[in-house]
Amino acid sequence: MKRMIGCVSGLILLLLVSCAGTRQIARTPSPEEDIVQTDKGLVQGTREASLWRFLGIPYARTPKRFVPSVPVAPWEGVLVADHYGPISPQGAISGVAIEPDQTGTDNSCQNLNIWTPALDGRKRAVMVWLHGGGFSTGSANEAAYDGAALSQKEDVVVVSINHRLNIFGYLDLSAYGEEYRHSANAGILDIVQALRWIHANIASFGGDPDNVTLFGQSGGGAKVLAMMASPMAKGLFRRGIVQSGTTETMGAAFTSREASRILGARVLQLLDIPASQVERIQEVPVDELERVAVEALARTGEDLGIHAALGDAYAMDWEPVVDGEVLPTNPVTEDSFAEAGKEVPLLIGSNLNEWTGYFPQTDMPHTPEMEAVLRHAYPDKPDLRPEQVDTTLIRLPTLKIMAHKADQDGAPVYGYLFSYGNSYHGAEIPYVFAHEGSQLGDFISHAWASFAKTGVPAAQWIPYTRENGATMILDERQAMASHHDEAYLRLVAPTYQW
Repeated sequence: MKRMIGCVSGLILLLLVSCAGTRQIARTPSPEEDIVQTDKGLVQGTREASLWRFLGIPYARTPKRFVPSVPVAPWEGVLVADHYGPISPQGAISGVAIEPDQTGTDNSCQNLNIWTPALDGRKRAVMVWLHGGGFSTGSANEAAYDGAALSQKEDVVVVSINHRLNIFGYLDLSAYGEEYRHSANAGILDIVQALRWIHANIASFGGDPDNVTLFGQSGGGAKVLAMMASPMAKGLFRRGIVQSGTTETMGAAFTSREASRILGARVLQLLDIPASQVERIQEVPVDELERVAVEALARTGEDLGIHAALGDAYAMDWEPVVDGEVLPTNPVTEDSFAEAGKEVPLLIGSNLNEWTGYFPQTDMPHTPEMEAVLRHAYPDKPDLRPEQVDTTLIRLPTLKIMAHKADQDGAPVYGYLFSYGNSYHGAEIPYVFAHEGSQLGDFISHAWASFAKTGVPAAQWIPYTRENGATMILDERQAMASHHDEAYLRLVAPTYQW
């Protein structure tokens, strides 16, 4: 069943921020200011004790809608990077409406944020965060994604990226001219441009351009998987971390070219734009594009029999397209994993509850056998009920990714399950960003940074194989488990293949 990577209404609203503001150019900085030289010009950030913060640095620009971004033009003087830049216009996920206020959004949202412990020329591991919200909503500017604590605690450079989303990043107009050849993956190509900028410039911010790790949660995790499947990103990063970032049709797989072109044609039809006048779409107001997108996604999903993220309806969601070029294949292939990601070590996992706190699996049977295998899987959780456990939404597709990556016989894959407390979708984020000063928080933030530095999250953390079923349980106590929930998963989803 089609499932959603992203956040339902309440959580989405927490993720959205307005970050408008005109970038200032200071032509005569005072001598004591910290100025960094990039390949496009000088950048001035702000210093807070032993941390430097640079916000809203442009890494690319978009000459028009639905075409790939290009490198940003050089600037004169000093770019003052002391406030967040614009974010992508916000869309809807499977019909879940977004606040219509688009203040602070812009098609030219290609900017990034940097947190670094020092501007000293050292080569620190670089951790590049890709935000959640599916491929339709969210931004890099949210308070939950502030990289200061992680940067200081683990002596790493943290970067977060804004890029195009929803219809602006993934509308397939490839049938209407060479200019729109890559329109269906414009959002993905924005991320590639950001990685190129990082490779060229991060050394000036105390980072190692040859040791870049991508990490992301939910839709951000799916973006990491897309980067691992794209030859255009190959060599621009070394490792990937995916947190609750895959479902059957968003992460393990993405939209087909056939479906994306049908969707693109429907958008033009609903806008009453003939193919011969495709350029008129450049002038359609943002709110009209987003309104039409919701209808086009629902109708096309129904026509193609694609189950919506939630409930029994049909609908598509915006996401990358397997076009044979930007994405030659899905991340999960029939018997392996995408070739571009073969030598990329992967750390991947999910949360015990995910969406079940919001959408309990009320049809789960309470049989003695199920109770027995559940108690075996989670012996420290005597009150855990079957309807509280995520199985088919994210856990099983995550296992499929792990198994197929291990089958590839390339770089290792490390698995985890976050099960502490109410382990809802996104509950691990404060621990990853070192915002949670507990023993568990110390363990997780250090493991993520260790993986970025060395490719190994912890000395006791064993790479996953089909034979060992190795998974690190992240709870009040952290411990390796072997096939801990396999009997339970086989009982709940007996026909599922991973």
